[in-house]
Amino acid sequence: MAKVLVLYYSSYGHIESMAGAMAEGVRAAGATVDIKRVPETAPEEVAKSAHFKLDQSAPIAKVEELADYDAIIIGAPTRFGRMPSQMAAFLDQAGGLWMRGALNGKVGGAFTSTATQHGGQEATLFSIIANLLHFGMTIVGLPYSYQGQMSLDEIVGGSPYGATTIAGGSGQRQPSEIDLGGARHQGELVGKTTIKLFG
Repeated sequence: MAKVLVLYYSSYGHIESMAGAMAEGVRAAGATVDIKRVPETAPEEVAKSAHFKLDQSAPIAKVEELADYDAIIIGAPTRFGRMPSQMAAFLDQAGGLWMRGALNGKVGGAFTSTATQHGGQEATLFSIIANLLHFGMTIVGLPYSYQGQMSLDEIVGGSPYGATTIAGGSGQRQPSEIDLGGARHQGELVGKTTIKLFG
């Protein structure tokens, strides 16, 4: 059965919630899915003083485990218009996998959050997708078959490059049902694509 990994980093829980919705979509497609996170690299006192969500239940991933999956969907918040150092540091350790082509031909996807509507969502998605392309992966985004991202009735995330959410300047906005629906839709598309390629 096709195996999918939702790999995420979340400071305040927004991406953690999106990761759960992404996994729901993968399961709906009929693939198996694991949710794992990358290690926190901020010093504990810094993380606590910044009120990071430190009680996340997903297990910590190991770089070598990436090769065990047919698809990897990576989620991370935006830090100054790019992926945060925690996710970058994790992916930077995957040189051995890259050297032996361990991820070539696998399916990849990306999702993110920002504080504001114009806080760099697409740039962050591209920073994740660039890594996946260098690994030789086939990218599945969030096409406009997910109509929710086109709503003008409320503030929504979403981009053809991946599911997104807008957290607000102090993290006060949790992912809306439209945002979570986008993650589910993308997850289902990743799951269906992975099943087609890997059965």
